[in-house]
This record gives sequence, C-alpha cells and structure tokens, in this order.
Amino acid sequence: MNDQQLLRYSRQIMLPSIDFSGQERLLASRVLIVGLGGLGSPVAMYLAAAGVGELVLADYDRVDLSNLQRQIIHTSERIGMQKVDSAALTLTQINPDCRVLKCAEKLEGKALLEQVAGADLVVDGSDNFATRFAVNDACVATQTPLVSGAAIRTEGQISVFTGRPGDPCYRCLYGTGGEMDETCSQNGVVAPLVGIIGSMQAIEAIKVLTGAGAPLAGRLMLLDALQMEWQTVKLKADPDCPVCSGRGAA
Repeated sequence: MNDQQLLRYSRQIMLPSIDFSGQERLLASRVLIVGLGGLGSPVAMYLAAAGVGELVLADYDRVDLSNLQRQIIHTSERIGMQKVDSAALTLTQINPDCRVLKCAEKLEGKALLEQVAGADLVVDGSDNFATRFAVNDACVATQTPLVSGAAIRTEGQISVFTGRPGDPCYRCLYGTGGEMDETCSQNGVVAPLVGIIGSMQAIEAIKVLTGAGAPLAGRLMLLDALQMEWQTVKLKADPDCPVCSGRGAA
C-alpha cells in the first residue's frame, strides 16, 4: 500500500475491525456485481470508494430516463449508453485505482459460472428470480459468498449466503419463486429505499472480505420503509433444497 492509498483509506484503516490488514484484503479482492440498477449503483460506488481492488460489472441493459430516479451511478447525459460503460465512468472518477472490468452480455451458463468462480464475493443487485436463482446456484457450486438484496415499492430485504455446505442458500428461502417474481417497473419503488439496501449490501461485502464483524449469514433482514421498521428472520438450510442439499452444480 502506497502513501496515497494510506491517506485515501485512512478512515477505514483506523477502525480496529478493519485495520491495515483488512484494507490490504480489500485491495486484493475481486467482486462481481450483477446488475447496475438501483441496488448495484450504491454497491459499486461504495466498494470502489472503499478500496476493493477489482470490480466486475455485469449488466446487459442500457441507461433509460426512467432509471435515473434511483440508479445514481448513471446521469442524464448517458441515456442510451450501456450501463456497464456508464458505471465504469463514475467509478473511475470516484477511485481511479479501482480496476473495473465490464461484462455487457447476459451472464448465464458456463460464462456465469466462470465469473463467479473467479470472484472472491458476488453481490446480486438483479431484479428477477431467474437471475437471482442462477447467481445463487453458481455461488453454491463454487462455494463463493453471495450478498443478496432486493427492494420493491417501500419494502427491502438483505441477506448473506456463504456458499458453504450446511449453510442455507437463496433457494432455501424462496424455492422456485413461482408467481412472486415482481419488478420495480411493474410495481414501483421509492428512490432512497434502494440506496439503503444497496449501501447495506456494500457493508456486508466489506465485512465478508475483511473478516470484520458478523455478516448476515443465516439471517434475513426485512425493512418496511413506510413504518421504518426492521425485522430479522433466522434462516435454516432446506434439507430438500434442489441446489444446496445435494451440492448440485449450477
């Protein structure tokens, strides 16, 4: 770590739970962020600012006017631009030392598995069950930690899935998903809600990568933003889970 880095990250290094060694682990980490929308925006910005060495940005969508109410990594001037390109511009301005890799194609199958296997941690900021399940399955297959978040209307949730045998995975929580697949475009979302959940995802990622504190593994936090009430639910592995009970491949 050079003098500029020591100064840039000094406020984190002075925390006993992170210290110099934790900051070095962040600098050596590679994080895959799936989705650069309302959740992925604060996740990417805070992880870049915090000193994660390499961020892999995965999103095949383009910036739309309707995104700008909540997807703060993008700007009005970038409407029509690939989200990965727009996000990379913002992250480079925040921290030019952060290495940014872009994946503008839909990640699935072998390509998804390879990207997950090459990451120290995955943050899921997607907005549909198909993607969340695919990311979860790849994380289970490679035993890669997954920080999962979701936000819709005025409600949000966040959890951490370790990928380790015996611990619950995302499918233990939702099974096949079924008719619960809802998106912000169909139901709406209040802008700061995704900032709250996305920022918490960034904190959980930092905790997992540095070993600080107690990550939300085995716990699901639920937020009712209208009442500003939090609820924490304990999670257990489903013995009949089609993914993690038999440690199935993605």
